[in-house]
Amino acid sequence: MGKITIAISGPPGAGTSSIAKELAKRLKMRFFSPGRVQKSYAKTKKESLAALKVWRTKFGKSEDFHRNILDKQQIEIAKKGNVVICGKLSIKMLESLADFKIWVDTSLKVRAERVSKRDGMTMQDAERLISEREDIERKEWKKIYGFDYFGQKKLADLIIDNSKITLEDAVEKILQFIKNKN
Repeated sequence: MGKITIAISGPPGAGTSSIAKELAKRLKMRFFSPGRVQKSYAKTKKESLAALKVWRTKFGKSEDFHRNILDKQQIEIAKKGNVVICGKLSIKMLESLADFKIWVDTSLKVRAERVSKRDGMTMQDAERLISEREDIERKEWKKIYGFDYFGQKKLADLIIDNSKITLEDAVEKILQFIKNKN
């Protein structure tokens, strides 16, 4: 396999990062997450809370931050290839650069269960945080980019419903898809 770029996107808590990291490991490729860069500005270990903390700031909502820091980084990394990039906007941002574009769908209930377990919070708090983050992201990115990031699903080469399958099963489906396309 040559120097390919894989873009993975999906709603908060869908398991995109876990899938992307494992896929990168199995393919012996690099992993990059613009969301991880964004969350690094939050100074908290709770992943779901980190994203919200940044979004609640003027800096976190600024077009400059998104376009000139997060987008530029993922585009430059994608151009080099041999990478799995996992970002909420990666399918759209890398539309012409990604060899494979994957959307991971997962029900809100399952996402809340995962976040609750990962971040040590109640299901109710996890669902509230996910919903709040999703609302902010959809509204703010619509202002910045002019599209609803959930619309990226239509641009995906592969859509995986991750609600009832394991991480390993999701990665296997992607690997099989890539193998069949090569």
